[in-house]
Amino acid sequence: MLNFRLLGIGLAAVSIGLRTVSARAVDNVHILEARQNGSDFHWVDTWTSMPQLVESGNLPPSPFGSGSAMFKDASVRQTLHLSIGGDKFRIEITNTFGGSDLPITAASIALPTGGKAGVSGIQGTPVPITFGGSASTTVPKGQVKLSDEIEFPVPAQSMITVTLYLQQGQSGSSITGHPGSRTTSWYASGNQVKAATMTGSSSAHWYFISAVQAWAPATTGSLVILGDSITDGRGSEDNANNRWPDLVLAKMQSGGLTNLAVLNQAAGGNAVLNGGLGPTLLSRYKRDGLTRPAVKYVMIFEGTNDIGSSSGTGVGDQLINAYKQIIADARKLGYKTIGATITPFCGSGQAYCQGSRDSVRQKVNQWILGAGNFDAVVDFDKILRSTTTTNQLDAKYNSGDGLHPNVAGYQAIANAFPLDILK
Repeated sequence: MLNFRLLGIGLAAVSIGLRTVSARAVDNVHILEARQNGSDFHWVDTWTSMPQLVESGNLPPSPFGSGSAMFKDASVRQTLHLSIGGDKFRIEITNTFGGSDLPITAASIALPTGGKAGVSGIQGTPVPITFGGSASTTVPKGQVKLSDEIEFPVPAQSMITVTLYLQQGQSGSSITGHPGSRTTSWYASGNQVKAATMTGSSSAHWYFISAVQAWAPATTGSLVILGDSITDGRGSEDNANNRWPDLVLAKMQSGGLTNLAVLNQAAGGNAVLNGGLGPTLLSRYKRDGLTRPAVKYVMIFEGTNDIGSSSGTGVGDQLINAYKQIIADARKLGYKTIGATITPFCGSGQAYCQGSRDSVRQKVNQWILGAGNFDAVVDFDKILRSTTTTNQLDAKYNSGDGLHPNVAGYQAIANAFPLDILK
C-alpha cells in the first residue's frame, strides 16, 4: 500500500508509473508476509542528491556538453551509495531546472564492478528501468518523474549503477544536476545501458537523478540533512563515500540502527537566506526535506556561507528566524528536528573571518544550543575546534583552507555523533 502525503508547499509535480511485481522469497517469513499484503511497507528515500541548475563550468565534457543539446545520443553512467537496502526500488529523474523537456530513451540499474563507487563497469546482467511500462519517458520541464518499481535486491550501504541513454539529448544548456558528487560518472556515445563497461569521458558530477526509493517496512524512515559544502563532502575523497553523513550512516548500521535512511540534501556554496549556489535553504527545505517520503528527522547544518559573506551583524538574527520557521514547519508534520552548531572558519587567509563574523557565528551557535529550540543538538563546533584557538579548526581536522574539515574531521563528527537522539 502506497502512502503519499499531499502538501501544498512547493512540491514539484511527480508522475508515477507503477507495475505490480510479485513478492520474491526472502529469508524472513514475516517480511515476506508483510510484503504480500503490502500494509506494512512503504516507499522511503535511500539516496538523494540536492538538484540544482548546473553552472556552465560544470556542464558535461565535450562532446557531451556541446552543440544544441546536452548528452545527445549519449549514455550517462552513475554510481550511487544507498543507505538502506531492499529488494524493490524506484528511481527519481529530475528536470527541475532544465530549460526544456528531458527525454530519456532507455535506462538500467546494475551492480558496479567490485561494488565500488565511480567505476565504469558493471557486474551481472543489468535490469531495465521502465516508466509506466515503457522503456522511454519524457520528464517535462520543471518536473520530476518516478520509475516503475524495480526488483533488484541489495543490502544496506550498497553501491548501485544507473545508466541513462538520451537519444535526442536535452536541448539547450540548462540542465539539472549535482556538481559536488565526489563520485566519478562516465559518459559514452550511443546506447550503453547494457554495456559491461564504458569508455569515453568522465567527471565528478551527477546529472538528472535526484533520489532512489526503497520499498521498506513501515517502521523505516529517514534522517534528512540540509546543509552546504561541509555536508556535501568538500574535503572528503572522491569515490570513497567518506563524507560525514556516510560515516554516520556506517556507525548507525554497525550500531544496530538499521531502520533509518540517511539523506544528504546539501550543496557546495549553498546559503540559507540569499545568494550562494543553488536554491537557498529557505526556498528548498520543503522540497528537499519536508515533502520527502517517510521522513522522521530533519537536521540543519547550514549558515556558514551566510555569515561568511555578510557585511553586518543582522545576519545572525535572520538565520535564527529562518531556523525557527523550518523547525515550526517540521514539527507541524510530526518530524523531530536536529540542529548542528556552525563550525569554525577562521585561520590564515580565510576571508570568512573578517570583522565581527565569528562573533555572529558564536551568537547563532548559542541559540542552536539553547534548550527547546531544536529537539536535539549535535555540537559540531566543539568536536572540530582547536582547544587553544577556538575560532579555528583543530589543525588535525583542517583540510587546508581553514573552513572545510578533512576526512579525519568527518570521522571525528561520526565518532561523536550521539545515536541515542535517533532512537
